[in-house]
Amino acid sequence: MASGSKSALTLEHVRHAYGEILAVDDVSLAIAPGELVCLLGPSGCGKTTVLRIAAGLEPLQQGRVLIDGAPVADGERDLPPEDRNVGLVFQDYALFPHLNVHDNVAFGLTGLPAAERRARARRVLEKVGMADQSKVFPDSLSGGQQQRVALARALAPEPRIVLLDEPFSGLDLQLRNQVRDQTLHVLKASGAATLMVTHDPEEAMFMADRIALMRAGRLAQVGPPTELYFNPHDAFVAAFFGDLNRFAGAVREGRVETPLGTVAADGLAEGTPVEVLIRPEALRLHPTAAANGSEGALARVMAARMLGRSSLIHLSVRQAGGEDLHLHARIPGRFLPQDEQLLEIHLDRSQTFVFPTG
Repeated sequence: MASGSKSALTLEHVRHAYGEILAVDDVSLAIAPGELVCLLGPSGCGKTTVLRIAAGLEPLQQGRVLIDGAPVADGERDLPPEDRNVGLVFQDYALFPHLNVHDNVAFGLTGLPAAERRARARRVLEKVGMADQSKVFPDSLSGGQQQRVALARALAPEPRIVLLDEPFSGLDLQLRNQVRDQTLHVLKASGAATLMVTHDPEEAMFMADRIALMRAGRLAQVGPPTELYFNPHDAFVAAFFGDLNRFAGAVREGRVETPLGTVAADGLAEGTPVEVLIRPEALRLHPTAAANGSEGALARVMAARMLGRSSLIHLSVRQAGGEDLHLHARIPGRFLPQDEQLLEIHLDRSQTFVFPTG
């Protein structure tokens, strides 16, 4: 959250256990109005439990939950979801099968005159592109349409906070890309603070202003997607965002020797055992004849595969001890060198990371 901005949703030192299993361990997080934060992490890391505690669906055991600076759960009180002014979108959408689209969206608009309920339901359905389906029942809708109706229902009461739990996981790839793009723009236009749970790092980078990456109940790193990608705090964070080439080494005079050249190891003591992590896109490949006598590492192409937006090149590099090392390089667009072709590798060191072993 930007410095000085007021938090719409705040979690302070939240801790939650299921019996002997500590699911959430001292999680603190603040989300500003209009900000979209993704809780990202592997299965079982505690991210859905955090979301449920924020929603009031899981009783608070320790810590505090505040909305607009006022506590809604703090050990003395634990307000139910309907008293927290939050909109909820679940993985299964949870639409009422006996109500049509309009009535699903209008269901939570209690206390409003009937004409205002109809008008607001219509407005929010127009925002998600479902106004022409208002009389249809959920079982006649596609998965993407159901997701949009669920989002409209969550936004209809004009909540200060929207909470989404894996909202796109049930959609096929093409539909997921389309629906999450639309969802992003609807959420940002609403001005609500949004907390979304996902296990998909690409989805988190697409949706989030900030990512809160969890591991074993704790926050491993919180920041903008570019910060987690280019400045990971540790090997877990670096590896969560994709494939890595890995080398073992030790610090010598502030640097580490790898088969691809030396890498800076700032701040690590002499002799520290380290792991060097290099993203596939950090390997820049050049035909040996075009390298102009430069001193890049020499690699042999094992295979090249087109993956759509990029090409994946399998490489073999001879190490000093005589063993061959298998590496991956990812090149934007179409780049398909022949098997056995020799290429030179040059490192983009902005995507090369050094961490102490273990």
